[in-house]
Amino acid sequence: MTTTPASSTPRIAIVGAGPGGLTCARILQLHGLTAAVYDLASGPDDRDQGGTLDLHPDDGQIALKEAGLLEEFLRLARPEGQEMRQYHAADATLRFHQQPVEHQLSAPEIDRGQLRNLLLSSLTPGTVRWNHALQCVNRAAGGTRTLHFANGAAVEADLVIGADGAWSKVRHALSSATPQYIGMTYLEAWFDDVDTRHPDIAELVGQGSAMAADGKRCLFAQRNSAGHIRVYVIQTDHADWLARAGLNSQDTEPIRALLLHRYRDWAPDLRRLLTDNDGPYIDRPLYALPVPHAWESDPTVTLLGDAAHLMPPLGVGVNLAMLDASELALAIAGHDAIADAVRAYEDKMLPRSHKMQAALDGAAAGLLSDETFDPHQSDIG
Repeated sequence: MTTTPASSTPRIAIVGAGPGGLTCARILQLHGLTAAVYDLASGPDDRDQGGTLDLHPDDGQIALKEAGLLEEFLRLARPEGQEMRQYHAADATLRFHQQPVEHQLSAPEIDRGQLRNLLLSSLTPGTVRWNHALQCVNRAAGGTRTLHFANGAAVEADLVIGADGAWSKVRHALSSATPQYIGMTYLEAWFDDVDTRHPDIAELVGQGSAMAADGKRCLFAQRNSAGHIRVYVIQTDHADWLARAGLNSQDTEPIRALLLHRYRDWAPDLRRLLTDNDGPYIDRPLYALPVPHAWESDPTVTLLGDAAHLMPPLGVGVNLAMLDASELALAIAGHDAIADAVRAYEDKMLPRSHKMQAALDGAAAGLLSDETFDPHQSDIG
């Protein structure tokens, strides 16, 4: 199989315009390399980007520094979002309260949409090719790869980088592994203009996150920017629990009634997090890749982020994706041959992800515990 030296300007295709894919493209461009990013969305604003997340000094912030965007990130981030509260489920009394000290930047919060816009605006115009839903990646003549898209386009590349998330299409070129349901669901609820429309909930949640659990189920609320709060109703159940109850995600009032029954022993102040939301609920069953997940190195395809090591959402996903992206881009810039760059990256990324996968295997169930919350796992993002 042939490899392509970095000196000949390899054609690099990144699939997925999330934080990982965009970080990789940004750092490659800073090192004089070009990459096209392909995304299935019709444009940057065609779907919700998700809630808030914290970026850690030892992974996400490292990547932003390599991307030349750390200072701008810190101007956008919310240090006050590091506040954490835990309540007793039965009576809503406060049992744990962690407030950030002045100038603490160990895990400042930022909306996912703000982070994505920061990365998008840093790229050369035209880098991201919207409306490109990947169908498959085939091997082409000469050892390259051809990407086939639903819009009829076909693109040849020397290296394909799968940054396309949990249900990655690029992953199929390297691995037969598929995400498996872990037995837990998140039902997401939104609250808008909370300080005016939902002042009691705004006070309950504070400036960061708040949670309560009773050993069987959990409520986890996070403040976003612009007066927005997201609440995650966390339960162990079948992946199709709504369908089994004869419901779908648009059946807002029947879902509220079902939740009120399931949380009937909880304090009224906490039950408002279940029922006072603005708009419908969003059902998010949780999936993870097998532990460990590995593949035989191929100089024409590699993976980063959830495409490589999908784990439960416990505050590490985006951080690891961005660190992966940074290390891969630096490896490509620092090696004469793509094959050497890919191997060097995977030799570092895979052991790290295996260790983290093993550490978090089953850890999501800890959110249901009624023990005092562990502040080191204080983010759902």
